[in-house]
Amino acid sequence: MLNIQRRTLLTGAAAAAVSVTIRPVRGWAADESGPFKLPPLLYDFSALEPSIDAKTMELHHDKHHAAYVKNLNAAVKDHPKVAAMKLEEILVKLPEMPESIRTTVRNNAGGHANHSMFWQIMGHDGGAPEGELKAAIEADLGGLDKLKEDFNAKGAKVFGSGWVFVTVTPEGKLALVSKPNQDTPLMEGERVLFGNDVWEHAYYLKYQNRRPEYLKAWWDVVNWKAIGDRFAAAKAGTLTI
Repeated sequence: MLNIQRRTLLTGAAAAAVSVTIRPVRGWAADESGPFKLPPLLYDFSALEPSIDAKTMELHHDKHHAAYVKNLNAAVKDHPKVAAMKLEEILVKLPEMPESIRTTVRNNAGGHANHSMFWQIMGHDGGAPEGELKAAIEADLGGLDKLKEDFNAKGAKVFGSGWVFVTVTPEGKLALVSKPNQDTPLMEGERVLFGNDVWEHAYYLKYQNRRPEYLKAWWDVVNWKAIGDRFAAAKAGTLTI
């Protein structure tokens, strides 16, 4: 199992060790009723237009992600030992969770971790992979164009709801993986470099049933600077979710 170094980002949501300036957007309100917090977006709801529409972003963050946080807090309310754990530790230790809350914790802790990562790795003017990250993509995934092709194909093949991820080892080795529902590679002790949400709530208002179209458009809002920071954190052993 990986030696997970713990850090806290955004008043309680575990995340990559990346320095950012937080600017809450209109419509966001914190839920202070438990140990896990909804992280504010770092950009306006409309910032990812036209790839992702503003209404989808608002509902996705303020409703869907907020619900995962609320449900997770409710599940751990009467389990102080679990409530005191970091998010990534809970996901690694799911088999040790009390049976009465294990499924709820799996679904909602996974959803919280996946979405907290997701907001971080998007933004216009995201540049391109550089340096060691670019070299790793070329060595392990066949280059950026091949990565996009394979990533999109894997995302399109997810049956029902789920995610497609690029994972990263402490040595910087990259791999592609998909997961159902709100499962995450963190549950197997792996680290997530980045990923895309292929639940219908992530794209249906704009793309309806055209998931491949959404997957293709999504690359226009990938923030390669943020992903580069996550790559460096993974190699330094400080990447959490």
